[in-house]
Amino acid sequence: MTDVAVEILLPKIGLTMQEGTIDEWLVPTGAAVAEGDALLRLATDKVDVDVEAEAGGLFHPVVPAGATVPAGALIGWLLAEGEHLPGAAGAPAPTGTGAGTETAAGSALDADPADPNPKLGARPAGGAGATGVPGLGGGGGGAAVPGPDGGLAGLGALPADVGGAGAGAGAGAGAGAGAVPGLGGAAGTGAPSALTRVGAGPGTGAASSAPSVNGHGGRLLSSPNARRVAVAGDVDLTAVRGTGPGGRIVSEDVEEFLAALPDVASGDLVVPVPPGGTGTGTSPLVRKLAKERGIDLSGINGTGPGGRIRRSDLDAVTPAPVRRPAAAPQPGDVIPLTGMRGTIARRMHASLQEMAQLTHGYEVRLDAVVSLRDRLKEEWADSDLPVPSFNDFLLKAAALALREHPLLNATVREDGVHLLEDVHLGFAVAVPGGLMVPVIEDAVALPLPEIARRSKALAQAAREGRISPTQLEGATFTVTSLGGYGVDFFTPVVNPGNVAILGVGRLRDGVEWVDDRPLRTRVLTLSLTFDHRAVDGAPAAEYLRTVGELLSKPLRLLV
Repeated sequence: MTDVAVEILLPKIGLTMQEGTIDEWLVPTGAAVAEGDALLRLATDKVDVDVEAEAGGLFHPVVPAGATVPAGALIGWLLAEGEHLPGAAGAPAPTGTGAGTETAAGSALDADPADPNPKLGARPAGGAGATGVPGLGGGGGGAAVPGPDGGLAGLGALPADVGGAGAGAGAGAGAGAGAVPGLGGAAGTGAPSALTRVGAGPGTGAASSAPSVNGHGGRLLSSPNARRVAVAGDVDLTAVRGTGPGGRIVSEDVEEFLAALPDVASGDLVVPVPPGGTGTGTSPLVRKLAKERGIDLSGINGTGPGGRIRRSDLDAVTPAPVRRPAAAPQPGDVIPLTGMRGTIARRMHASLQEMAQLTHGYEVRLDAVVSLRDRLKEEWADSDLPVPSFNDFLLKAAALALREHPLLNATVREDGVHLLEDVHLGFAVAVPGGLMVPVIEDAVALPLPEIARRSKALAQAAREGRISPTQLEGATFTVTSLGGYGVDFFTPVVNPGNVAILGVGRLRDGVEWVDDRPLRTRVLTLSLTFDHRAVDGAPAAEYLRTVGELLSKPLRLLV
């Protein structure tokens, strides 16, 4: 069947995601799914998300649960009733009975059953039968090997520059450059995009540089979200230049195109709900969740396409339970360096290898902050204003001080130290298995109550696993606190891309001598780690002094 099979690609969630782990397939092999159904639970380096189907069909995975694969890798198919699995020469794929069966594409994984974290580093070479994508492999050409970014390179017919215009090197009817729809994934504007349609016919072995012929046989490659945004903005996709893998057009390309048009540059972009759906039907995941929560689906008004009941509809009736923390590690356990743990390991190791880091310790008085906070508790008791925590005061002071000391709000690149205009403040939040760094954007411009409101909401979302990737990106400076653990001084590690990080110790009693008389004070120690390539010791100390001065007169922090 031409142009019916839909390949499921591992979506790229956020700018920094390189790979993800399929925690669980949420529907059985051969089951019928509809648009909007949750297909899998995906664990990334930052968050865990449910990936929804953007089309309907019979589901057939080609990657086992537990596998870690690069963003953009083929992980499954959605087929029509009786349709053959692409590349399979045997009987048609099973119908929607939910039975789990082995498929030809699935057996091509060659996964080691003893490996608890199999990786899909490459697909077998040699024509459509090996890869499930017509043209890949070049009819038996060169072997498939992992690319430098964790993706796929070689593959017989794929040159290094997938987006180029050259012909494929493999023999036979393999597709040329840009022939792999959607490799690399696309970050959409709504739910994670995992699907793109694949034509059954082979490519011609060449790809034009024009946007209208960036895929198989001159097909225009674009993500589903990009097409929705284009329809909403009345945009001809052939006029949009794709920046995704192989020249694929992603939603951000369409949004940038719209922003460049004077008649829509100031308007709000509205992405319509896709048509379709199956009326008041429900997905297997929704039925499973409803059973677990004791919800009668007959009484639920669905808000999905055609009145379809979605997971959010269940949450409106009975909030989702807070995810239980993972069991504490036990002696003899092996903790794999994957997902969040692997990302922390790589980034911290790279940070200490690439930067010349050292740490200043600095004691600051918080008497005025303690006094003001006590007053706010009384005066704001009957209002909806949140009372800032001590950490909120520190966040605001750290942000304001960066305006006076821009060397600390910078990033080091090959051509020099770039001082950044905006202050996007990250703050570390401990979560089971690691930590996350939510970001408060434009922190300097926010009044203290708003910083308190955002920090609380972001921290709660991080701990409950509800935070989005965009809320974890873009920090220009980070604050981390171990005061709640009784720590005074420590040496935080600078996040890659930043030049400094501020550590906050515990609030404790201090002593000041006044006329030979001891006076009880409230103090804490700040630990500022900085990159000596960008910042010298004296400017770093001056920054700490400014933070201390702001905390000594905290009324200035309220606005």
